[in-house]
Order: sequence, then structure tokens, then C-alpha cells
Amino acid sequence: MTKEKIYVPPIKIQGKKTQLLGFINQNLPASDFDAWIEPFMGSGVVGFNMQPKRAVFADSNPHIINFYNALKNNEITPLVAKQFLQEQGKLLSERGQDFYNEVRERFNQKHNSLDFLFLNRSCFNGMIRFNRKLAFNVPYGHKPERFAQAYITKIVNQIKQVQFFMQNNDWSFVCQDFKTTIQNAQPNDLIYCDPPYIGRHVDYYDSWDEENEIALEKHLQTSQAKFIVSTWHSNQYRSNEYLTTIWQKYAQITTAHFYHLGGKEENRNAITEALIVNYAINQAKALSTQPVESEQLSLFS
Repeated sequence: MTKEKIYVPPIKIQGKKTQLLGFINQNLPASDFDAWIEPFMGSGVVGFNMQPKRAVFADSNPHIINFYNALKNNEITPLVAKQFLQEQGKLLSERGQDFYNEVRERFNQKHNSLDFLFLNRSCFNGMIRFNRKLAFNVPYGHKPERFAQAYITKIVNQIKQVQFFMQNNDWSFVCQDFKTTIQNAQPNDLIYCDPPYIGRHVDYYDSWDEENEIALEKHLQTSQAKFIVSTWHSNQYRSNEYLTTIWQKYAQITTAHFYHLGGKEENRNAITEALIVNYAINQAKALSTQPVESEQLSLFS
């Protein structure tokens, strides 16, 4: 990862890690690793920016994996994406919510990766959410002019960048649960986990609970690989109780930043993030919990 450039993926996901990339990068293990293993890839923003030579990006959401495999296999090229978004964007500007609903219904029937990209970029807050039947159910974002040429160019450039990484590195994308991904990791690999934050995110179609948190720790402990787990530490209202129970025997590194929703000052809050690691760390970093002022943050990538 370079300090000068942050690569933003073409897919947006809740729980963005863009502002924490430097923090994660600074706390990677000192020794090299053979492969980057990511059981909860989401948008892929962390792994993409670390630019590992070898990587396994996994997720239980098949639509995310299908999209990135379509890029890897050149089923979706920058030109294909550009033409599709221009055509569908024009229809969205003309018909608004009715057209959005049509595309959403079409996607839930056929699961086309281009429709997935379109919905992700035109739905409310760029959310990815599915119901129990795995149907995409995020409402329309009410921006009929969403796909202006500049916005399409931005998305196309993001696709170009990810495809460049794919062509120059050995990256694979697999749809499977986190347990299988961790079990397949080798001793010299580095596992980076960014599970849904327990006690905070409740809108995943495969909602995360204490049973999952316990299973994650168990599988990581069994693995011989080094690992990093991203989670929340505390905010002004409460602390993450699992850091002092399930994860208490591991080193924990913290940093704080400000985020806010909307433009009002009263919506501006500080949250402390944590990295849980099973390898030696710089103790000065581990004790660092001073808030870091950042640009306006959204809860969405």
C-alpha cells in the first residue's frame, strides 16, 4: 500500500475501511507472508490496497464474488460497464423509481453482475442488503440523475484499477463461509478478518451474533496462520464487551477517529476502532487511543 494513493473499489459496502487503511497497514506483521486470506472481503478495499502478490478473497455473498470473478474473467470490461451504465442510467433519469424497481426485480431473478453494480450505485446509501430469501431489498436512492458521465467515468476507472491488480497478481475469489476459508489457510499466510461488527451491524442477511463471534475466534485459534481481526472498541456510550472475554488473550491495537451522519455538529461522534492480532506488536501502537481527526466519514463505502 502506498501512502499517496487509496484505491476505491467499484462496489460499495457498509462499514467502510477506507479511513483505516493506514492504521491496518502500519500494524501488519513484520515478517513476510505467502498469501493474504480474507474471509469477509466485502468490497475488497483493504486487500486491494495492500496489493498482495497472492490472495484469496472470500465472502458468503455470491453476488460480490460473481461480480469480481466477472471482472477477473473479462466478462465485464471497462467498455462493457460504461455502455451498460450509460444505457441504464438514461432509463433511470427518465423513469426514476419505476425503472429502479424493474432492475431490482430483474436482478433477483437472473443475478446479473452488471445489474448488481447498477443497483449498488443507485440504491439508498450504496447499501448491500438481502432478505432471508437472498433477494436484494434496498430501496431506491431517489437520485434519477445518478449516472452522470463523470460518475460513470469514476466507476469505470475503478474497474480498470482492480482489473490491473488482478492481471498482475495471483488473486482468487471464492464464495464460501468464513470457517472454510480459515480452515484452508496455510501456516505462512496472513488472515485478515473484517466480520460484521457484533452489537452494531444487524442488517446482514446472514446476521452476525455471539455464536459466530465465538466460532471465528475458535477457527482462528486453531489455524497456524497469523491473523488480524477488525472490530469496534468503544464509543461514548459503551464498549465492546467481547474484547475482554472472547478476545482477551490476544494483543489489541486501537485508534480513534470521528465520523458523522449529516451536516449537524451534534451528529459528529468519535469511535475507537480495534485490531486484534496474534503476533508481536509495537506496544506504543497498542496503547495509542488518541482520536485522529479525519475528513467527513460515511458509514458506507
